[in-house]
Amino acid sequence: MEMVNITIDGKKIQVPKTATVLEAAQSAGITVPTLCYHPELRPEGACRVCMVEVEGARSLVASCVYPVNEGMVVRTSTAAVRDARKTVVELLLANHPQDCLSCQRNLNCELQTIAADLGIRKIRFEGEKKHYPLDANNPSLVRDQDKCILCGRCIRACSERQGVHVYSFVNRGFNTTVSPAFNEGLEEAPCTFCGQCASVCPTAAIVEKDDTAAVWAALSDPKKHVVVQTAPAVRVALGEALGMGPGSIVTGKMVAALRRLGFDRVFDTDFSADLTILEEGNELIERLSHNGKLPMITSCSPGWVNFIEILYPDLLDHLSTAKSPQQMFGALVKTYYAEKTGIDPKDIVSVSIMPCTAKKAEAVRPEMKSSGYQDVDFVLTTRELGRMIREAGLDFEKLAKEEFDAPLGISTGAGVIFGATGGVMEAALRTVAEVVTGKPLDCIDFHGVRGLTGIKEAEVELGDLKVKVAVAHTLANARMLLDKIRAGEADYQFIEVMACPGGCIGGGGQPVPVCADIRQKRVDAIYDCDQCSTLRKSHDNPAVKELYDTWLGKPLGEKSHKLLHTHYHPQERG
Repeated sequence: MEMVNITIDGKKIQVPKTATVLEAAQSAGITVPTLCYHPELRPEGACRVCMVEVEGARSLVASCVYPVNEGMVVRTSTAAVRDARKTVVELLLANHPQDCLSCQRNLNCELQTIAADLGIRKIRFEGEKKHYPLDANNPSLVRDQDKCILCGRCIRACSERQGVHVYSFVNRGFNTTVSPAFNEGLEEAPCTFCGQCASVCPTAAIVEKDDTAAVWAALSDPKKHVVVQTAPAVRVALGEALGMGPGSIVTGKMVAALRRLGFDRVFDTDFSADLTILEEGNELIERLSHNGKLPMITSCSPGWVNFIEILYPDLLDHLSTAKSPQQMFGALVKTYYAEKTGIDPKDIVSVSIMPCTAKKAEAVRPEMKSSGYQDVDFVLTTRELGRMIREAGLDFEKLAKEEFDAPLGISTGAGVIFGATGGVMEAALRTVAEVVTGKPLDCIDFHGVRGLTGIKEAEVELGDLKVKVAVAHTLANARMLLDKIRAGEADYQFIEVMACPGGCIGGGGQPVPVCADIRQKRVDAIYDCDQCSTLRKSHDNPAVKELYDTWLGKPLGEKSHKLLHTHYHPQERG
């Protein structure tokens, strides 16, 4: 790699010729504030907060888009630079709601942090403020354009990362906004509710719809029996929302905190992840054995399901009919669990803790009432649970670890790896291989489907049968696979798709900020959980075995089909 020599704040360094001034500063350990810049998105240089002095340049330059060159001399903190940055931020604040204390992103807002770091104590500018109605008519996300600083991150995340292109800049000058086409609300636009826009938004212009008040009310109602399930990816990210390092495994503390909040039973979505593997794995075997529709594609990521329903409805018969683990669990809580405990299902409130904003929309789908009630009543993101724990005054790090309640808290390592891209595929292969061959696997670690590569392919031998599989994360990569299927160029038998980067560990409801390094630490923690599990194959879960033996009957049986499977339908939006 060709290198160049530059000087930053008196420090001589070598950087790649392709680097920007911002990247060079970061490599030298120098912090330059940014707002529109995001390390995983195309730089635009729009906000001008990252301005620096470059010797010989006629004016200050935006460091995030300004390339380095041999002999360049850069100063990042002169009086002129600091004054320019303050002016830019003051202008943003002058047109921004002054409601920091009640804002959902208070103490985790990039604009707030930069204003504090720059020493801004008053705003010199006054003038007209923009005011737009809230976009809050969907179950998952709330858009508050009054808090938008026009950084464009959401536009780039939706187009570059997800390939959905919901957002764009509308109007000019003071009237510029970020909006779906024709100023539609997200419920009318081709939005998948994946929440990646919320993950990159530096302010509270896009946030998850907060359902904590409704859950607090249920917990306070003595007539209600409130149960909670926790998704695999939450246990490796919740700690970040409470001051711990990325990838901290906080399973036992999380269980303890949920009990302190008042939940009557604390269960694990990993249980129904194991159940999903039994249903989905047998469905794959059924399709392979009887010339069913191939490739079969996983259906546990609701953002992905929305994507195919909206943009590729002609390929819906490739989806597995298995519900997601969240929805399987919800159906069982108000049938199996209600029957076993003698509790009237109308008195049960079913709450799930998810890394995903699209799960909120999934829970209210009309077909998700196979118990006779709404199977999952409320979905909280990891961020929302973090706020509830803080509100309750719990010292999270000092909580003693506790265990999930049985039997719906018993799970395997195969269930926990659902939280990472490739995990559903690997969990399914562990079970399908043993069902097909009738003997234990010598090695149950399928490394070919792991990792953060956008699309991964592998060929797996299941006895005499060779199965070609693919794994994709982010909807832009899913689009590539769907285009191959549509063109008749896909020779896969099984495909896993997750809507978010890294899978659920990078979900739209996880703590922010997030980057590739943080996602990798969460992934590593997920596989550590798997390695430490006593049981690592879904079909070895004793609670799942008992469920089939005493109540469900068999995978793909009549009762399973009624409660655990569904069919998806085209959505006409956008």
